[in-house]
Amino acid sequence: MSDTPQSRFPVPALADLPEDIRERIETVSEKSGFVPNVFSVLAHRPDEFRAFFAYHDALMEKDSGLSKGEREMIVVVTSAMNSCLYCVVAHGAIVRIREKNPRLADQLSTDYTRAEISDRQMAMLDFACLVSDQAAQVTDDDLEELRDQGFSMEDIWDIGAIAAFFALSNRMAGLTDMMPNKEFYTLGREPRSSGPRLVK
Repeated sequence: MSDTPQSRFPVPALADLPEDIRERIETVSEKSGFVPNVFSVLAHRPDEFRAFFAYHDALMEKDSGLSKGEREMIVVVTSAMNSCLYCVVAHGAIVRIREKNPRLADQLSTDYTRAEISDRQMAMLDFACLVSDQAAQVTDDDLEELRDQGFSMEDIWDIGAIAAFFALSNRMAGLTDMMPNKEFYTLGREPRSSGPRLVK
C-alpha cells in the first residue's frame, strides 16, 4: 500500500496550503505520527476543508450524552452500510482505542446486531442506520424508543446528525477514491508502548 494519499483529484503539497490548514494538518501529524489521508485529500478545496472539519468537530468533540466511543460506533456502522472502506477502517481504529476492545470494530462493521454492546447502544445504532438509509421514514415512535433507552432529544439529534454527516464523508471518500492509511489497520489491536497514537 502506498504512503502517498490516493485521490482522483489533485492532492496539494503541505507547503502550498493556507497557513491555518497547514497548521491543523501538522498538529494532527504530531499527535498521531502520520497524516490521515482524509486531511490531505480534502485539502484540495480549502474552504470546504474548513467547513467539513468545523462540522466534524462540532459533532464529534463536544460534551454530549453520547460518549466519544459511541459516536465512533455510529460512524463505523453507518459507513459499513455505505461501503466506505476509509471510514470503516479509520474510525474502526478509533473505536478500538476509545472502547478498549480490539474486537468491537470488526463486529460493528460486519454485523453490529451481534456486537459486544449494550441494549442502549443497539437502539442507538438501529436509529443511526434508519437515518443513514431511510431518513424520510423516521417517526415520532422511533424517537420515543430512544427516549425509553434514556437518550435526550439533544442526544437523538446527535445520533442522526452524525449518521447524516458521515454519509457525506462516505460519499466524498468514494468520489475521491480515498484509501485508509496503513497505520489505521493495526491501531488498537494490541497494546503498544510506542508508535502511532489516537488523533483527538
